Amino acid sequence: MGKRILAFDFGASSGRAMLADYSGGKITIEEIHRFSNDPVMLNGVLYWDFPRQMHEIKQGILKAWNSGGFDTIGIDTWGVDFGLLDKRGDLLRNPVHYRDERNVGMMEEIFSVIPRDKLYRATGIQFMDINTICQLHYLKSRQPELLEQAETLLFMPDLMAYMLTGEAHTEYSIASTSQLLNAEARDWDWEIVDALGLPRRIFTPIVQPGAQVGMLSQAICDELGVKPVPVIAVGEHDTASAVAAVPARTDDFIYISCGTWSLFGTELDAPRTDDKAFGYNMTNEGGCNNTIRFLKNIIGLWLIQESRRQWMREGSEYSYAQLETEALAAEPFRSFIDPDHPSFVPQGNIPERVRDFCRSTGQPVPETVGQVMRCIYESIALKYRNTFDMLKDTAGKSSQVIHLVGGGTKDNLLCRMTANSCNVPVVAGPIEATVLGNVAVQLIAVGEIADIREARRIIGDSQALITYEPDDADSWQTAYGRFRTCLGL
Repeated sequence: MGKRILAFDFGASSGRAMLADYSGGKITIEEIHRFSNDPVMLNGVLYWDFPRQMHEIKQGILKAWNSGGFDTIGIDTWGVDFGLLDKRGDLLRNPVHYRDERNVGMMEEIFSVIPRDKLYRATGIQFMDINTICQLHYLKSRQPELLEQAETLLFMPDLMAYMLTGEAHTEYSIASTSQLLNAEARDWDWEIVDALGLPRRIFTPIVQPGAQVGMLSQAICDELGVKPVPVIAVGEHDTASAVAAVPARTDDFIYISCGTWSLFGTELDAPRTDDKAFGYNMTNEGGCNNTIRFLKNIIGLWLIQESRRQWMREGSEYSYAQLETEALAAEPFRSFIDPDHPSFVPQGNIPERVRDFCRSTGQPVPETVGQVMRCIYESIALKYRNTFDMLKDTAGKSSQVIHLVGGGTKDNLLCRMTANSCNVPVVAGPIEATVLGNVAVQLIAVGEIADIREARRIIGDSQALITYEPDDADSWQTAYGRFRTCLGL
């Protein structure tokens, strides 16, 4: 008979409800509802519009039910952000967006309480001001009344599941993005929590991907005219779901989950928090099947997306295809940026910040649209190469292929540049890796698929993949040397 699975996938600017059918050993997916997921600036604070997000989830459930029903639901989102509930279970305020400027400088303040090396040895998480630990430190030091009122903290997908079921849990992969989880124990690090003066009561029990975290509540069922179905904790961090769908044929592989952010890494059985990993500021996030996603967070397509939005604000409409064409026409290897420079994190005029970076580092300043785009594309690809070298040095990975999954697989120029920069073939696909991983974990939970290894084989057989071979490695090797010198790497 097969199974019908409903997967919600929230990105930084849009969300989808995807209905999957599993029969005959293959997974097929259909988008039944797409919606914008725009943050809202109010009184100087950047919020997520959580009531709208829940409205869109309900619309997705309704459309899926009316198109033939479904057996289970799973939700994945970006990491680090959360909502706070009071004693009655009511949301105290809309969750704040990780790009809000309140987070800037919080990491350095935390180091005055917990030494940098001690924090890394415990959590294994890359130091970034967007991390949950920084957001909570801000509340503790600047808005303690909110934490005093809070009874429960739930990360975005857990908060959404709570509103559907009334049950409060915290899924492992999403919790790991907080920098409050002990990497070895796979549970909350109470020593860190206590050191920062955070209330223990707000943290709920950790569950692993594949756990059933409740049923659609009677109130939801009555409102929508549907029947109760199980809600499954998938790899709720979207990268955990994406990695679950990497169509690798062996357990030893390297991947790039490429979207607004690029997550470049590998999968390990145990965390790596030694001196090399600490020196490279690598991250050890939770994965499906109790694994560790050993990776580096790199600002990815955000630079292109936000540049396009800036040019639109200025009255120039460019499609992504046009921007790629402009980049191809520009002079190669003229100037570089560090994609992860803090100036590129907030919303705003990315092209002008690119110019400022090049100006401050003594490089030719990109003036035209093509020059800016070429600089961004090449810098992302060269940052990939730098991370590839880090993985080989820290995790001993010598993979001769990189799996690139997610929305970035549609960007042929970036795929070609990645193959050239890293000097290995890039296998691109599936595009919908996050959704497929979400679906796969639900299918494992209901006993339709044995494990992640079988899921990856099924996904690889179900999806079209494209291989990009390197063809200009020498030029890129020379450019890489200049890139490292420019960025002081």
